[in-house]
Amino acid sequence: MIGQVQADELQAWLADDARAKPLVLDVREPWEHEICSIPDSRLLPMQEIPARWQELPADAAIVVVCHHGMRSLQVAQFLKQAGLAQVYNLSGGIAAWAAQGDPDMPQY
Repeated sequence: MIGQVQADELQAWLADDARAKPLVLDVREPWEHEICSIPDSRLLPMQEIPARWQELPADAAIVVVCHHGMRSLQVAQFLKQAGLAQVYNLSGGIAAWAAQGDPDMPQY
């Protein structure tokens, strides 16, 4: 089972200097990432994950992000099956991030 992280939980996690920061892995397409993105997120489009997942740090928490949370859930499941231990899905995706904590973020 993949852990779900709510947008406000991720925002608090990223702001907490006492806690190791997760890798925020954005699996949307480049054109989507250009419209809006979570600061310091890493873009790695979903279709590139099977060939490039080993570039990801095995010892870090990874929060996977897409538009509404469906693609990211699939990627998170793939990464978990590949052996990465700390994989989470951003529930509701970047749309939830914008709605819950960043109202100035462009939406699409």
